[in-house]
Amino acid sequence: MTSTGTDTALHADAARPSRREQILRAAAQLFAERGSRSVGVDDVGAAVGVTGPAIYRHFASKDAMLAEMLLRISERLLAGGTERVAAAGADPLAQLRALIAFQVDFALDNPALITVHDRDLPTLSDADAHEVRRLQRRYVEVWVGVLTALHPTAGVEACRARAHAVFGLVNSTPHLDSRLPRARTAGLLAAMAEAAATSSSQA
Repeated sequence: MTSTGTDTALHADAARPSRREQILRAAAQLFAERGSRSVGVDDVGAAVGVTGPAIYRHFASKDAMLAEMLLRISERLLAGGTERVAAAGADPLAQLRALIAFQVDFALDNPALITVHDRDLPTLSDADAHEVRRLQRRYVEVWVGVLTALHPTAGVEACRARAHAVFGLVNSTPHLDSRLPRARTAGLLAAMAEAAATSSSQA
């Protein structure tokens, strides 16, 4: 499955993205296809129908675009995951299913951003990378709290490892060569993720 340039996690309103958000979406697509170091500001400008120099009215540099897109998605994941758990009530299995559905939707809707994160996070400045990782650790701990309730004897570290394994499964979406309709792909990923998250273990 390849990105279609429709990644929505960067938008406050997916139906009416601002010019800044349009630039970020185009940059994410180009960065995913070529790597951020192989994309110039002029390339991003051309993708949104403006001159390269016009980009500088919104972003100080290409690195600033990369930092903002990775920070935005990290913030979106943390806020969304926290909200889903709260809305699911006190049942840990319901909480888990809400988190899985949220992560599956994010992965299917934002394949370019997943690719950019995996490949280009190490190129961020130390300060930006630190903030991205801080937000991501908090998101992981949302999952760990739910998994610990489901596996009370497993231990926190085993639950954290389980959470990362589920992320790896779900976030494989940019690499899927799936001809299934989206709904079936989402259902398959969710079922596999739940199986991985709830399987018995001696760890």
